Amino acid sequence: MKFHSPLIPAVLIKRYKRFLADVELEDGSIITVHCPNPGAMLGLSAPGSRAWISDSGNPKRKLRHTLELLEVQGPQGATLVGINTMHPNKLAEEAIKKGVIPALTGYQDLQRERKYGENSRIDILLEDPHKPPCYVEVKNVHLVRHHGLHEFPDCKTERGAKHLREMARVVDSGARAAMLYIIQRADGDRFSLAADLDPDYARAFEEAMQSGVEAFAIRCHITETEILADTPIAIV
Repeated sequence: MKFHSPLIPAVLIKRYKRFLADVELEDGSIITVHCPNPGAMLGLSAPGSRAWISDSGNPKRKLRHTLELLEVQGPQGATLVGINTMHPNKLAEEAIKKGVIPALTGYQDLQRERKYGENSRIDILLEDPHKPPCYVEVKNVHLVRHHGLHEFPDCKTERGAKHLREMARVVDSGARAAMLYIIQRADGDRFSLAADLDPDYARAFEEAMQSGVEAFAIRCHITETEILADTPIAIV
């Protein structure tokens, strides 16, 4: 996934009210930008962090600019992190179409945002006339607390646990169901659940796996021009 236009370098001043962030541009001006991430962003919002923002080009939009990347100090030093939670579905689609996840290849059709379950939408639905459909739920990952280990979630997510239960019901109906964790940083080689931050989600995950739900984790390569979901990593 390439960014539509060159990103603008900035410095993060603060992130607040979940969806707002103040940044300082290279010319010294300070602007408020949209922060497209409803999560806790644990470990990612330190004032003074290098940041990159996109410009919508629309002067009529309330917040013309969007926070896209942050440079953070992880266990292995500085790394770029994608914080825009609107990107993982697109990244997942690209990865599936490129065959990055062999278990999810061989389907004739890929659709996004199909209704299913209890007032939910599945992120990706894979269909083929010769096999059961496969429902793919995509989650964004950007938490690293220990050397080489990516974790999800970074805060409690009742909605996430609900999705796991619905995926288990999908398997009961005779279809496939898969959790796909898109990791928007590249400083780890393993993925695990942050059970201490959300034990309910961790329990729902284990129950879903026992019911036959599958799980995959894909790490992204990130630059100031593009994000590529290209490296499967182990779930531990």
